[in-house]
Amino acid sequence: MQYFENILGTIGKTPLVKLNKVVEDVPALVLAKVEFMNPGNSIKDRMALKMVEDAEARGDIKPGGTIIECTSGNTGMGIAIAAAVKGYKCIFTTTDKQSQEKVDILKAVGGEVIVCPTNVEPDDPRSYYSVAERLSKEIPNSFWCNQYDNFSNTLAHYESTGPEIWEQTDGKITDLVVGVGTGGTISGTAKYLKEQNPNIRIWGVDTFGSVFKKYHETGVFDEKEIYPYITEGIGEDILPKNVDFSLIDHFEKVSDKDGAVMARRLAKEEGLFLGYSCGSAAAGVVQLKDNFKEGDVVVVIFHDHGSRYVGKLYNDEWMEKNGFLE
Repeated sequence: MQYFENILGTIGKTPLVKLNKVVEDVPALVLAKVEFMNPGNSIKDRMALKMVEDAEARGDIKPGGTIIECTSGNTGMGIAIAAAVKGYKCIFTTTDKQSQEKVDILKAVGGEVIVCPTNVEPDDPRSYYSVAERLSKEIPNSFWCNQYDNFSNTLAHYESTGPEIWEQTDGKITDLVVGVGTGGTISGTAKYLKEQNPNIRIWGVDTFGSVFKKYHETGVFDEKEIYPYITEGIGEDILPKNVDFSLIDHFEKVSDKDGAVMARRLAKEEGLFLGYSCGSAAAGVVQLKDNFKEGDVVVVIFHDHGSRYVGKLYNDEWMEKNGFLE
């Protein structure tokens, strides 16, 4: 008989899938690392489990304890799955720009969810960062994962995502395209891949309203770059410690509209029902097409599943309200 002891054993080993119609103008072979195949339907399962297991090993959380995390949804889902198996309670802080589906899913897997305002400074006591930190100090036997600065995040991708991509492409990968939020995925995967072949180029996908691109190019943290945006899961108004800018060759900004439209195209033309940042990543590949040539092998990471965005991306009224449908 073939079976896993619990659902955590199914995390990782996700497939590469060739993209066709949406990348017709791209001269390279474009392969998507389809991370919604993880049990929590996102790449965040990898680092969520790593953060929890590393915390256990350090003694930062004891049996019956509470895991606290600020999350846009996917990391919370991964933590909740681990917590359900391991017997921990969960409290998640999130922002009011996240889809209702994400909030409901976190509750369904046993989490308590606190919705915080999006448009406040990171150090504002109402921000989802600050509320998570405060709760971790107030609640006995609790552990705040803090995915932005917790290096278990990067390490998870150095140990799993990078080696998988290297093996699956038989070492032929030339370019990696990744949406950047906490930075763990791009930094951990890039570190492993560049150790195998330092000529592999790493392209980070950013969004308008985020500080990453200008900071990478100038070293200046420009608050004028920060303004509200709709895209979920990528971009930041802070500089997470997990973003290793030295490993990233270029940041490409993708608009809210282009990310949303591409996500819908991926569903209709490729049969891939994906999240918002996946649309942004694919749009980034198309915008960067002049940097690729025939024979290149471009891997783009698709972070999560479209079920998180049914009331937004895949709702015509929402798309029309935001001016995304012609």
